[in-house]
Amino acid sequence: MKFIDSGDTAWVLASAALVLLMTPGVAFFYGGMVRAKSVLNMMMMSVGAMATIGVIWVLYGYSESFGTSWHGLVGNPFQHFGLSNLLSGQDSIYGFVPAQAAVPAHGVVAAIAAVPAHGGIPAMAFVAFQAVFAIITVALISGSIADRAKYSTWMVFTVIWATVVYFPVANWVFSFDGYSSPRGGWIANQLKAIDFAGGTAVHINAGAAALALALVLGKRVGFNKDPMRPHNLTLVMLGAALLWFGWFGFNAGSALTAGNTASVVWVNTMVATSAACIGWLATERIRSGHATSLGAASGIVAGLVAITPACSAVTPLGAVAIGLIAGCICAVAISMKYRLGFDDSLDVVGVHLVGGIVGTLAIGFFASASAPAAVDGLFYGGGVDQLWRQGVAAGAVLVYSFTLATLIGLALHKTMGFRVDREAEITGIDIEEHAESSYDLGSLGGGGLIKAGAAIFGSQTMSSTATDVTPNRQGASS
Repeated sequence: MKFIDSGDTAWVLASAALVLLMTPGVAFFYGGMVRAKSVLNMMMMSVGAMATIGVIWVLYGYSESFGTSWHGLVGNPFQHFGLSNLLSGQDSIYGFVPAQAAVPAHGVVAAIAAVPAHGGIPAMAFVAFQAVFAIITVALISGSIADRAKYSTWMVFTVIWATVVYFPVANWVFSFDGYSSPRGGWIANQLKAIDFAGGTAVHINAGAAALALALVLGKRVGFNKDPMRPHNLTLVMLGAALLWFGWFGFNAGSALTAGNTASVVWVNTMVATSAACIGWLATERIRSGHATSLGAASGIVAGLVAITPACSAVTPLGAVAIGLIAGCICAVAISMKYRLGFDDSLDVVGVHLVGGIVGTLAIGFFASASAPAAVDGLFYGGGVDQLWRQGVAAGAVLVYSFTLATLIGLALHKTMGFRVDREAEITGIDIEEHAESSYDLGSLGGGGLIKAGAAIFGSQTMSSTATDVTPNRQGASS
């Protein structure tokens, strides 16, 4: 019987709205971490991704990601061009593979015309849900090139990278048809790696591209010499809170149905994130003697990243283990940029690339057949079969994204120019790129200026004699 389940449809649309909220969350998170002279540019890079990806997703992005797959590598970009053929009729209803089929949730979508419906949502609901995934993936990259990228070039990059990297990779990972394998991507369909909500397609993908652009643009003026501390930790905490809130739509919404799988994923997402926050704070405390608000916010994000691919494959105890491991490893990984000499401004590599790898590989160890994905990992008697599949998926996405992002970045750098000039970088990229400043303190005048500055930037920036204990994650190594 073919039908649309109104409850599932409502859940998917609500989840899509939650995921859309995550991109402003990224803007706040990143915006608070940069210096005051760069905060508008940082937030505008996320807004820019919302603008460009929203348009090209409707034009050809959905079709390239979920159209009939060419050898499991890329969907037909013209099949659903403009989405007009998805507005009504049989093709507008999607069915679900039963839970016992043991496949990733994104891979449970099959055309109703081909199989009976177990439950159903309109195609446009799925279009909406996947659109916001594409948007946030691109927005995540921007943190690696904070303070120094031309906004116009960034906007062009978002379109090119999404077209040649994200949309094909989404096809690899998310496009699965258990009944007609030529329609599905090779990672989901042939390799059978598990990525429930985007550890590879979103986080490893964005993290690898972030590393590539950080290398192409080079280090900021004063990197590893001058202090480049977060200008507003309140914004960082707000951004982390919005991300955690929206991530329940990101992960639990990926079940595409309001049932047991979504419930298990919701709990795993919550507890892994909590554990990662504890792991990061404990690592900070041991390493520097302080448990910081920036560390708490970063631990939250690291836990969310790591549990994303694994949330349907592990038990809540497994989720706790993954969160703790991710929190500790990512807290250590963010210092790699100082040892290796690349300037990843806001630790996209250390949190998203490393966290995505941790979560993807952890499935091979912690997966339990009692979870909805119904696969056993190494620690549950499944051997290394799932582990090698996870490793191949992670490595393939990393290499592909890094290579293509490097080529795109270099091409844009040589043609349009990707980096602002030295003077603009020193005086402030907000003024150079947007003719605006984030805080118009001058209009307050006199003592009001001093008080407002102290309130916004902290008394440490208003007094040269204050002792600065704010963790330095952007510039000079501590």
